[in-house]
Amino acid sequence: MKKTILMTLAIVFIAFPAMASDGMVNVQSSFNVEETADRMESILKEKGMTVFNRIKHSEAAAAVGIELRNTELILFGNPKVGSPLMKCQQSAAIDLPQKALIWEDDKATVWISYNNPRYLEKRHNITGCEEVISKIERALAGIAESTATK
Repeated sequence: MKKTILMTLAIVFIAFPAMASDGMVNVQSSFNVEETADRMESILKEKGMTVFNRIKHSEAAAAVGIELRNTELILFGNPKVGSPLMKCQQSAAIDLPQKALIWEDDKATVWISYNNPRYLEKRHNITGCEEVISKIERALAGIAESTATK
């Protein structure tokens, strides 16, 4: 129990400074974009999540002659988690499945960005579903942190 509490606090303190006011959480990765995306895909599958798609935006941009720093989007989810959120507020379905953006900034720093569940809670005026939101919040933070660190 004590270990779980300490782990949760560590994740919160690591992710907290990276939270942006725009409703996204940004976690710096120790790996390049492709390796970060590979790691995330593997971790998601290990956790029993479905990876619906992996979109390589930079490759699509290159196909039409536009240069874009490495940028990949992973769409993933699990109905055991997403369905209760939709039951709380059906409009939340517009933001599901979950998405993780893995991208390189202009300083070659790689980031994992995802929607902050608290932002989605406000966006969709979700009430009475604290347990569901907290579970999603912990899961996303844990996945991002596991993906980003060695």
